[in-house]
Order: sequence, then structure tokens, then C-alpha cells
Amino acid sequence: MTLKQKLLAALTMLGIVLGALIAGFSWSATASRAALHTVLADRVIPLKDLKLVADNYAVRITDAAHKARNGNISFARAAADIGKGKADVDAAWKRYAATDATAEEEALASEAEGVIARADGGVVRLEGILRAGDRAALDRFVTNELYADVDPVSEKVGKLVDMQISVAGDVTTRALGLANVATTVVILLGLVALAVLGGAFYIVSRKVVAPIKGLAEVIHGLARQNGTAKVPHLDQHDEIGDIARSVDAFLEAVIAKERDAAAAAAETQRIVTTALEQGLSALADGDLTGEIHAEFPESYAALKANFNSALAALRVLIATVSEGATAIQTGSREIAQASEDLARRTEGNAASIEETSAALAQMDERLRGTAEAANQTVRSADDAIRVVGDGRALAEQAVTAMGRVSESARGIDDVIEGLDKIAFQTRVLAMNAAVEAGRAGEAGRGFAVVADLVSALAMRAEEEAKRAREQLTLTQDEVGTAVGAVQRMDSALEAISGGVGAVHRLLDAMAADNQAQSTAITQIVTAVNEMDQSTQQNAAMVEETSAASRNLAEEVGNLADQAGRFRTGGAAGTARRGRVVELRGVAA
Repeated sequence: MTLKQKLLAALTMLGIVLGALIAGFSWSATASRAALHTVLADRVIPLKDLKLVADNYAVRITDAAHKARNGNISFARAAADIGKGKADVDAAWKRYAATDATAEEEALASEAEGVIARADGGVVRLEGILRAGDRAALDRFVTNELYADVDPVSEKVGKLVDMQISVAGDVTTRALGLANVATTVVILLGLVALAVLGGAFYIVSRKVVAPIKGLAEVIHGLARQNGTAKVPHLDQHDEIGDIARSVDAFLEAVIAKERDAAAAAAETQRIVTTALEQGLSALADGDLTGEIHAEFPESYAALKANFNSALAALRVLIATVSEGATAIQTGSREIAQASEDLARRTEGNAASIEETSAALAQMDERLRGTAEAANQTVRSADDAIRVVGDGRALAEQAVTAMGRVSESARGIDDVIEGLDKIAFQTRVLAMNAAVEAGRAGEAGRGFAVVADLVSALAMRAEEEAKRAREQLTLTQDEVGTAVGAVQRMDSALEAISGGVGAVHRLLDAMAADNQAQSTAITQIVTAVNEMDQSTQQNAAMVEETSAASRNLAEEVGNLADQAGRFRTGGAAGTARRGRVVELRGVAA
């Protein structure tokens, strides 16, 4: 194989490796972008829509119904809030349904649609109740139907959220596997490229430069060694071998001529030697245009032809080496440029992955904040339950105290009745005393006055007892009314305690769901960070490849400079006429 063929083969291998390297990086970048788009567009964003569906049913619609039931807001406002929540649910579900889904996810989504349809029917009934202003119907609906319609929606949506997270994890795992495969392929292609570049450098330095330098030294030393120097590289089947064989043939011709006509052609030998010395001196100086054009004697014609042939072959070789070095330098620069472009693209991908990781981290922080808010709400609900329990205990104590007051009132009534009887008997006794005093005449007049006073006092006692009984009766009625009010308040507190307990359970479920979502998004953030590290490692390897290509371009530039020292006098592959060596005094 000739040097030109070897250089072309090396360049071909470089082109193939470069194309494979670019294809590998392009495939890796495309796969990474597709995986990121799938995770973001079909998994992460739908999580927000599913959460919106669950929140509108479990919080917004339920909250509006409870507030309307408790009188915190009007029925019209509650109906408007519920209508807005239902519209938000429909919009969020349509956005979710437009994303790509697996067969299992489509089946679960179909079940969720059925549950949502049933819940929508309940919402429509709730809206009708609110528009009609029927508080009793609202109380029955909230107690018996509301959670029966809403809880299945939360359950199905929670399963869809878990499935989204699971599918996102599978996609991320596959993307990481593809990234690892791409990294391995790129490393192998880079090693192959370095091996090919090393082989090309070895061919140029060991198979071109070193043999040419050796031949130049041999040609330069021919005069000093009387033609006894051994020409190397005679067995090579390339341009170097052609030059070596030409030089060897030239040497053999010189020796033969010297043996055949040493005595007869001494002067001719001197002149020929002088001409050859001039030509070889020019050749040693790097001038490959110094061909011999003067007429030589017939015995030296072969010497002239061999010298000119060797010079022409050397000129072609140097031109070929220069062309090959230029081509290798161009290819190295293209590899370096392509590697730099690929490094920039890889850095862009790394920046996109980093932004995605930051967005997921923000979402994780928001979910954690939501979970903390839910926990705080749960604690507030616990406090409310305790306060309601304390209120019920106080109400029971008040009922008990009022019962004791009622019992005491009945005892006081008995006492008043006894006092009334005593006053009546006292008045009767006073009347009897007055009668007896009248019978006694003048002697009983003072006793009659006392009897009248006692009778008047007894009448006043009867009147005061009557007034006390009336006041006591009024007090007993008021105590009964207060007992009824306290009992109704206890019933209301019991209903409030039940409602707060239901809200407490719902908030517990929401806190658990938010915690699970936060954990899943944390795992996604970890996977995206690993993808970011792999992409950055790819960028570092591309930069190393670019640096190696630039170093190769510099080495090939040095080789081209060394080859440029030789003056060929024309384009590569053609032997032009160069400097003519005049042979003075040579006989025709």
C-alpha cells in the first residue's frame, strides 16, 4: 500500500469515526430531550391538573357547602363558588385527558371519569338546593350525600397521581439507561478516534519523515563513503521504497561506471561528480528542483536519468506528504470545531436539565408548604374539637346547675306555702283573739288592738308569700327556658364537633397525599440531577476530544512546516523543470 493510500485510509477512518461520534451525541441529545419532554409535559404538568381536580372537589365545593350550611356565606355566593369550582375541574380534566397515557392509565382515567360524572350529578343537585334556598335540604345533602360523592373522586385521582409518578420514574430510568449507553459509545468512539489519529501520526512520522530523513543523510554521505553506503528501505512497496530503489540503482550505476571506466574517464568523473555534488548539495539544502539537464556521456546517461527520477519521485513524495498533512490538519480542525459545537449543545442541554431540576425543586417546596399548612389546619381542627368539647361540658354543667336551681325553687315554694298557711292560721287566731277581746269588754280592748295588728301583719305575710310564689313561678319558667336553650346549644356543639371531625379526617388525608407527592417529586429531582451530571460529564469528554484534535492539528502543522522546507517548484504529483546543472567541459 502506498503512502497516499495509507493517508487516504486514515482520513477515511477519521471521517467515519467523526460521523459516528456526531451521530452518537445527536442520538443522546435527542433521547434526553424526548425523555425530559415526556416527564415534564405528560407526567409532571398533569400532576398539577389532577391536584386541581381533587382540591376543587375536596376543598372548594365542600367548603362552599359547609359555609352556606353554617351561614358564613350566602346561598348565591356558595352556588357561584361551586359553579366556578366545577368549571375549573372540567378544564383541568380536559388538559389532563389531552396528554399521552399508558393503557393502564387510560383504564383508570375512564373509571375516574365515571366517578367524576357521579360527583357532578351530586354537585348539580347541590346547586339546585342552593338556588332554591332550602336550608333543610342542604343540611341533609351535606350530612348524607356530599362526602359519598366527593371521597371516591379523591381516591381515584390519588391513584392517577401515584400512576403518574410511577410512569415518570420508569421514563427517567430508561432515559438514564440510554444516557449511560450513549456515554459508553461516545467513550469508545473517542478512544477509536484517538487510536486512528495516533496511527496517522505514526504513519506520517515513522513511515514518511524518518525514511526521508534517512535517505537524505545517505544521499548527503555518498561522496564521503565512496559509494559504499547502504541504502535503507529497499524492501518497502511505496513511494519511499521507490526513492530508495532509485537511489540504490543510482549508486549501483555510479559504482559500475567507476569500475568500468575509472582510468579513461577520470576527468569526466570529476566533472560528473562536481555536477552531482552540486545537485546533491541542493537536495541536502531542501531544493528538489535541481534536476540535471546537461548532456552527459552515454556512460553517465543512466546516472543522470536515475538522479532525475529519484529527484522527481522525492518531489512527488514531499508534495504528497504536504497534501496529506494539509488534509489531516483540515480534518483535525473540523473535528475540533464539531466537538466545540457539540460541547456548546451539551452545555445547553445541561442548562435545560438544571432549570427543570430547579422548577421541580420549587414544586417540591410548594408541596411541602401545602403539607405543613394542612398539618397546621389539622392542629387547629384538633383545638376546635377540644374547645367544642369543653363548651359541651360547660353546657352540661349549666344544665345540671339549673336543675339544682329548679329543685331549690320547688323547695322554696314548699316553704312559701308553709308560711302562707302559718299566716292564714295567725290571722284566724287574731280574729279569734279579737272576738274574745270583745267579749271581755273594756278589759280586753288593748288585747283587741294587738289582735288587729297581728291580723294585719298576717295579711301582709299572705300577700308577700303570694308575690314570692309568683316570682318563683316566673323564675322556674325562665330556668326551664334556659335549660332548653342550653340543651339546643349542646346539640349544635355536637353537630359542630361532628363537622370538624369530618374536616379533620379530610385534612389528614390531604396531608398524607401531599407528603407522598413531595416524596415522589424529590425522587424525580434526584433522577434529573443524575441526568445533569451525566450531561456535564459528556461535555467534559467532548472538550477533551476537542483539545486532542487541536493538539493533532498543531502536530500536523509542524509536519507541514517540515515538509515545506523542501522546494518542489510545482504542484503535487508533477515533476516540473527546475534548476539546470551545467557540465562544463564534458565531451559530447
